[in-house]
Amino acid sequence: QLELVESGGGLVQSGGSLRLSCVASGFQLAPYAIGWFRQAPGKDREGVLCVDKNGGEPVSIDSVKGRFTVSRDNAANTVYLQMNNLTVEDTAVYRCAADAGNRWSLCSWRLYPYWGRGTQVTVAS
Repeated sequence: QLELVESGGGLVQSGGSLRLSCVASGFQLAPYAIGWFRQAPGKDREGVLCVDKNGGEPVSIDSVKGRFTVSRDNAANTVYLQMNNLTVEDTAVYRCAADAGNRWSLCSWRLYPYWGRGTQVTVAS
């Protein structure tokens, strides 16, 4: 059974940092592109940052450029999302997703078939 599990969310003050983890079980993450998506209450799900299977230059939304970075540890079957200088606008449920296709760079949640359940990130002002 393919499963992704996120962790690392929590409550942090504005300007703080969190590192989210996405651990895969039942399959190897190495052949998959990984996307991080978020959804805040009353808002649409959005692709935050997506990275290819080789851990190359990621695609990300403008609002997180320079603040969020991604790294892959294939030996640990884990992908990390490092989030720095968090703002209230980053508050959302964050989910990781995996895609074996070649359109990962569109960073569209519709193209990612495998999903974790998410972890809540709350940034207090």
